[in-house]
Amino acid sequence: LERRITPMSTSAQALLIAMHPSDNVAIVANDGGLAAGTVLPSTGPGAGLVLRDKVPQGHKVSLVDVPAGSPVRRYNVVIGHAARDLPAGSWVHERVLHMPDACGLVDLPKATAPAPDWAPLFGYTFEGYRNADGSVGTRNILAITTTVQCVTGVVEFAVQRIRQELLPLYPHVDDVLGLSHSYGCGVAIDAPDAVIPIRTLRHISLNPNFGGEVMVVSLGCEKLQPERLLPPGSIPLLDAREPAASADLDVVCLQDEGHVGFMSMIDSILRQARVHLERLNQRRRETCPASDLVVGVQCGGSDALSGVTANPAVGFATDLLVRAGASVMFSEVTEVRDGIAQLTARAATPEVADAMIREMAWYDAYLQRGSVDRSANTTPGNKSGGLSNIVEKAMGSIVKSGSAPISGVLAPGEKLRHKGLIYAATPASDFICGTLQVAAGMNLHIFTTGRGTPYGLAPVPVIKVATRNDLARRWHDLMDVNAGRIATGEASIEQVGWEMFELMLAVASGRKTWAEHWGLKNDLVLFNPAPIT
Repeated sequence: LERRITPMSTSAQALLIAMHPSDNVAIVANDGGLAAGTVLPSTGPGAGLVLRDKVPQGHKVSLVDVPAGSPVRRYNVVIGHAARDLPAGSWVHERVLHMPDACGLVDLPKATAPAPDWAPLFGYTFEGYRNADGSVGTRNILAITTTVQCVTGVVEFAVQRIRQELLPLYPHVDDVLGLSHSYGCGVAIDAPDAVIPIRTLRHISLNPNFGGEVMVVSLGCEKLQPERLLPPGSIPLLDAREPAASADLDVVCLQDEGHVGFMSMIDSILRQARVHLERLNQRRRETCPASDLVVGVQCGGSDALSGVTANPAVGFATDLLVRAGASVMFSEVTEVRDGIAQLTARAATPEVADAMIREMAWYDAYLQRGSVDRSANTTPGNKSGGLSNIVEKAMGSIVKSGSAPISGVLAPGEKLRHKGLIYAATPASDFICGTLQVAAGMNLHIFTTGRGTPYGLAPVPVIKVATRNDLARRWHDLMDVNAGRIATGEASIEQVGWEMFELMLAVASGRKTWAEHWGLKNDLVLFNPAPIT
């Protein structure tokens, strides 16, 4: 996909954007859309056309006559076929398009795209918390792992006590949080796919922002016993403790006979928390190269401008991160499925391409078991924002990955072990995708939105990027970056990409995002494709 928006037409009355010279539709970028009868500018997409319909912001206008059955092209990709004749100047939306069939997973190009000819970036740093295993945290947090949903209320009560009574005594600790979830019992824990939620929770517990301080609260009778969640050898030695001591999992079991009454449980959790807080409080930020960043990129509440402004700017920042030696994960299987040929071509090796194909095939089968397909992805908000179907949405989603070669693939719940651009196969659900990226080892998150969402994550800072000026204006204290300036020509993709890159370094060094300022935290949601009993 071309990174630059070409061409672009502006006037006091109309602002249309086409993504490629071969496109036969362009989107309306004006706040509030355009009225029927609007005359388009004499230069640019649809020069001189008169709009036949009122067209909302983000929605498509046919630039030429499109006969019934003919392809509709955006991003130089067929996003659908006209369900009826669409004269030039018509409003093109999901009800007048037939979605193309999904492309097959055979005979795809593998590692055929040439790698970009760019120079490495040196000299960019941030102030982070270095762990003994080589990972780096951007925050210094005590996380309390739970083995089962049954203990959530107790842990939440204890966390509030820790925040009120203990955290003031440990000023170098940023926060304490309970890793609550809906798993742990009443599940087919020996089913093949049960490995996904189990390894996800295990790897969340080892996120770099938690400094290696693993503390577990268990009920006692659950299927997911602590030793199964975190078996011996799964916790790396992250400080100066003796190796023998690191094998002793720190577990508070609520059903232990020693607990008499609720407060006995709470006191036990607080007593163990002190041990971990003491060690975390000794940590200090130190200068780390940008290559120690592990960034997850994601979009939610997407609109048609996502693929025009915010996501291309994130893609440019992704390339900067890769050039600086960092790791970047892009995800969301259904939101890249229709661009699989682009991705396999960009694979660093044929083996990486095969791994992507394998993840796509697994997810196709998963959706088929539920009697749905990829078309179930798009939301009412996506469609209101101009995205007619998942094909169009995928084309705008993929651009977050930039143009670097894809150097690795992660199955759901796996931990990142490579540098460069990584495809982390996840569902497209915002909170499940974010949870899996936390498990992979993400220490910083970039999240783009067009419709708007107050999304945030407790374990890692989330930088929110608005696709539209109007959203950035109305949600001025929720959005960290306004990429809408790209659509109006106030800033270029490159300028906003550099702005994001520099903001990432500042946030990684401790600057708070708006989500952190307000304490906005979505629940962590484990992906469990296995049966529930």
